[in-house]
Amino acid sequence: MLRFKKYPILKWSLSIFTLLIVLVVAFGFWFLSLLSAGLDPEVLSQTQTKDLPYLSENSLASRGKILAVVTSCETMGSSNKKTGYELTELSRVYYVFKANGFEVDIASTKGGNPPVVIDDDDMGVYDYAFLNDTLAQNKIRNSIPISEVNRESYAAIYFAGGKGAMFDFPDNKNIQSILKEYYESGKLIGAVCHGPAALVNVRLSDGSYLVKEKQVCSFTNKEELFLKSDAKEIFPFLLQDKLIANGAQFKEGHLYLKNITEDGLLITGQNPWSTWAIAEAMIKRLGYTPVKREITKEELTVDILNTYESEGYSNAKSLISKTVNDHKKSVGKNLLGMHCIVAALNLDIGKFFDLIRLLKHTNSVLERN
Repeated sequence: MLRFKKYPILKWSLSIFTLLIVLVVAFGFWFLSLLSAGLDPEVLSQTQTKDLPYLSENSLASRGKILAVVTSCETMGSSNKKTGYELTELSRVYYVFKANGFEVDIASTKGGNPPVVIDDDDMGVYDYAFLNDTLAQNKIRNSIPISEVNRESYAAIYFAGGKGAMFDFPDNKNIQSILKEYYESGKLIGAVCHGPAALVNVRLSDGSYLVKEKQVCSFTNKEELFLKSDAKEIFPFLLQDKLIANGAQFKEGHLYLKNITEDGLLITGQNPWSTWAIAEAMIKRLGYTPVKREITKEELTVDILNTYESEGYSNAKSLISKTVNDHKKSVGKNLLGMHCIVAALNLDIGKFFDLIRLLKHTNSVLERN
């Protein structure tokens, strides 16, 4: 039997290790206590379009049609990892376009029912409404093959993200042909997250790349490699690198926060948190003032996090107080918590503790209201 009296260093090492475990567990419970239990998923999953005033109370005369394009790719290359289009990057633009008077058709590279990625942590009322919307579901389950799209029917085209887009968007000749035609005829082009993979290999009539000298953004190298350390082996290229290689002026925003670019007929978004912004930017570029929409808790939180990154802790703290006290809006504590974890994994200790303080301040302000 091992006798600690003979090995005091082992005794002290075990004591310190045990203390660390206790502290980590205690901190974990305390951290979880700062977060929100959230709405009942069962209740959320029953959301209908009639339950959302933005959708049920807006009925505008038709302003035309917009084509939304999603990937048909089910696996990430030879890795056999499942993929598809990101539901939130389709559902949210679908309803912004609809609420602002545009009919939306959905196309995919192969047509039919494309594979979908649903992240339960990101799902909100609009996303569940989309799943319960008979018309929307009929359109997605019977998506138009991109080769059969009636190009003259649409005022604009939008490419949703999802990692599958990295495999079937870049070299699709029909996508390249449509984008060349749309750009040269003055039609608007939007893409978010991995959706800009549709742009990378498009050449115009003069032989130059469509993205050459254009300000664009997309899912960044940092975002890609943080989630998938083997991304360089899985994907045919990193999207940021490919856009830059083909002449784009890449505008990188903060990690996992809203960032969009507008350059003439091109509007691009960096990640899923940019989806609402890109949809409403497209409406403005089409010549209309977007219908008023209640900003989601997620969007408010992203604005707070962007304020922290750009203007520092004090301004972010003030914005939390203003959001809750003056505007009577809530803040997404779970999203703040997620960014705390991201900061910790990146070993950004200063940021980690700043975000913990912002999370505590959010709880204090909400409790007072």
